[in-house]
Amino acid sequence: MNRRNFARLLGLSASVAALPATAVTPSSPLTSATRERGFPKGFLWGTATSAYQIEGAPTEDGRGPSIWDTFSDVKTNTYTGDNGDMGADHFHRYREDIALMQELGVQTYQFSVSWSRIFPEGTGTPNPRGWDFYDRMLDTLLAAGVQPFCTLYHWDLPQAMMKVGGWQSRDTAKAFADYSAYAVKHLSDRVKHFITMSEVSQFVDGGYRYGSDAPGLKLSDAIVAQVTHNVLVGHGLAVQAVRANARAGTKVGIADNAVSTCPVIETPENIAAARKAYREMNARSLTPIMEGRYSEDYLKGLGANAPKFTAEDMKLISTPLNFIGLNVYEPTWIRASADPGGYEIVDMPKSYPIMAAKWLELGPDGMYWSPKHLQALWGVKEIYITENGAASLDVPTKTGEVLDVDRILFLRSYLEQLQRAVSEGVPVKGYFLWSLIDNYEWSDGYAMRFGITYVDYKTMKRTIKLSGQFYKEVIARNGLA
Repeated sequence: MNRRNFARLLGLSASVAALPATAVTPSSPLTSATRERGFPKGFLWGTATSAYQIEGAPTEDGRGPSIWDTFSDVKTNTYTGDNGDMGADHFHRYREDIALMQELGVQTYQFSVSWSRIFPEGTGTPNPRGWDFYDRMLDTLLAAGVQPFCTLYHWDLPQAMMKVGGWQSRDTAKAFADYSAYAVKHLSDRVKHFITMSEVSQFVDGGYRYGSDAPGLKLSDAIVAQVTHNVLVGHGLAVQAVRANARAGTKVGIADNAVSTCPVIETPENIAAARKAYREMNARSLTPIMEGRYSEDYLKGLGANAPKFTAEDMKLISTPLNFIGLNVYEPTWIRASADPGGYEIVDMPKSYPIMAAKWLELGPDGMYWSPKHLQALWGVKEIYITENGAASLDVPTKTGEVLDVDRILFLRSYLEQLQRAVSEGVPVKGYFLWSLIDNYEWSDGYAMRFGITYVDYKTMKRTIKLSGQFYKEVIARNGLA
């Protein structure tokens, strides 16, 4: 018997519940405390999803296959052989999902476009029906008063691009730029923020180094380094395509899962070490994007495996951006060291707390330090948290509720650190929670639920979880709940 059950046995829970609620009046200390835990006026509260994870409808309106369709068709590649053929059936239920956004008070929605809906072969003649879904969805979204942020690439490369090797080829980078140009011509009358791509290191490593994600390849360090470089070239070309083809006032950025280096104890020495670590541990993508060069330590570490590149490549990769998106999940703890690098990583003990997804180690400090480092190192003036959330082993109660207090614990602790950063002048302009609804979680299939809305995958019924009610209150207060 644990302490909670012992308290229930004694009737203590009931007695506590029976106590009168404390009224919050204008003179109540709770009022000022709430103000102090608030966010600036105009701060954007949103949610995020991606096309392959939620849309379903893999062949409707002429959509071509993506690498994730092909990868997940091999049953051993994903949990219990799950694939994204249904996702959350958002393709047919987008109105219902936008109604959920309205109910929650969500102000922004970050979605991604399926490249193979628009160009089934990756290049060539566009599919005129490919826009039909996005046109209907965006019109409904705007009518609901929700501001769209559009990600052009969230891992679902058209399968046809594998004929040239996928991101192993610069032809794919050029094709991505062509697709991006076509997309922003069509969308920038309604979409004012475009994200070129999401999580470069994740889709490169998962897809080309470890084989755990599509396209499921296990390549050498040298090839993986070149793949990363080709992806960055594609990003730079896409930025230029957006600038050349979008309507006036359109902004463009990238969403990066930057390594969140946190000082294990906040001393000046450890903070300086964590900042140095941030630059070096993000040397594959964020550092060259911001500086137009690979760090010396990065190239030295790769040695003969370093990518081949030109000065023109680096200028292209570092094309100035309007904003940076950060996907913040787990921390990397850092302390100062006498080693030449000046820092060392503090390993996680076996007892370190994790969420339901075993890779997700609890570390709210990353929500403070990642944007803090980004501002300090590179003077970024517009930052968005483009993903943050947690999987939970959600099981509905007999009454149909989902009481995911673990997810609330996660979200509250991370938002506390975000509020700390914003209160110190770090220019974070918005927070997009991952995710609006439960969905297909890549190679984990449908086992991992990240949504603040529960999806019954048999009926596709949506039910807002307790965490959704928590987020609704955060949005209403523009502050911590």
